Amino acid sequence: MPELPEVETLRRDLDKEVVGRRIKSAEVTGMRAIRRHPNKKHFIGKVEGQKLERVSRRGKYLLVSMGEDVLVIHLGMSGQLLKAAVKDPAAPHTHVTFTFTQGGQLRFLDPRTFGEMFVIASDAIATDLPEVSELGFDPVEDVMSWDAFGARLRARKVKLKTLLMDQRFVAGIGNIYSDEILWAAGLRHDRSSDSLSTQEMRRLYRSVLETLHEAIKFRGSTLSDQQYRDLYGVAGNYQAEHKVYAREGEACRRCRQPIVRARWSQRSTYFCAACQV
Repeated sequence: MPELPEVETLRRDLDKEVVGRRIKSAEVTGMRAIRRHPNKKHFIGKVEGQKLERVSRRGKYLLVSMGEDVLVIHLGMSGQLLKAAVKDPAAPHTHVTFTFTQGGQLRFLDPRTFGEMFVIASDAIATDLPEVSELGFDPVEDVMSWDAFGARLRARKVKLKTLLMDQRFVAGIGNIYSDEILWAAGLRHDRSSDSLSTQEMRRLYRSVLETLHEAIKFRGSTLSDQQYRDLYGVAGNYQAEHKVYAREGEACRRCRQPIVRARWSQRSTYFCAACQV
């Protein structure tokens, strides 16, 4: 599933490529991608003729401002947004296509169909969209002091990996980057959040920021399933920089002991049992 670095990469691409453009027409091939709308006509009526004014991000959600409304996009597990020319053949699993008045298209692909897009009034997000309004702090957008982060940690008593993946605590981190952040901080996934020393809390917060910014610099991670692509259809590069994720049995880059895989909430988690404590 695309996490904060992948979605932020797309946000920056969209900001460059589609902001200021007006949607001439929209084509929807099925209801699954727009399932919050009663029918295709309703969704199309909400977007056709609209100018895309601004693209922002909250956690893993993209918010495209269109006058008094917002187009909300969530990529789910396999969603892609691709810039295309009208003449380009449509790839399989293309569910929504926007054609712009100035030419060109924006296409939403989603093989596994867990992603979605829908239109909501801007002033209704706080009350009607709790999955966005109740998100925790955004480590790329929100500035927070060491002390404030430490206070949030001390207020919880939960395993660190669970906490990092709790979208109400911090927005945008999933299975990949929680493992990478914890390795960088030298902390085990099953440490309790209330057991950290002041130094460990600072190390964790620094690792959150540095790992995510580094991943954005490399334009996100494209795993073996090849499902994440940027707006231009290009794979990310950060997977080559992963220190632990999907590196079971490889030597830890810090202590040279083998990376371990363990089961964690029906998923795999990767860590170094020697130098993460």
